[in-house]
Amino acid sequence: MDLDGQLKLGHLLLHERKCRVCGDRKNLIEGFYRTRKDRGAVASSYSYECKECTKKRVNKGSNTWEYPDW
Repeated sequence: MDLDGQLKLGHLLLHERKCRVCGDRKNLIEGFYRTRKDRGAVASSYSYECKECTKKRVNKGSNTWEYPDW
């Protein structure tokens, strides 16, 4: 039985993070996108911008894009 692994995972599930854009505190797993898949489930593998702010930023930028005039 891997007790150390269970404790680390349990601590991660209860972890909250503050979004750098809107300042709201949200659940790390439900509220933030994962940026690195190779490191496992550690807090540093999640972004510092919440999912809602990421969606707003991406949608805002996609409306202003135009085909380059070569």
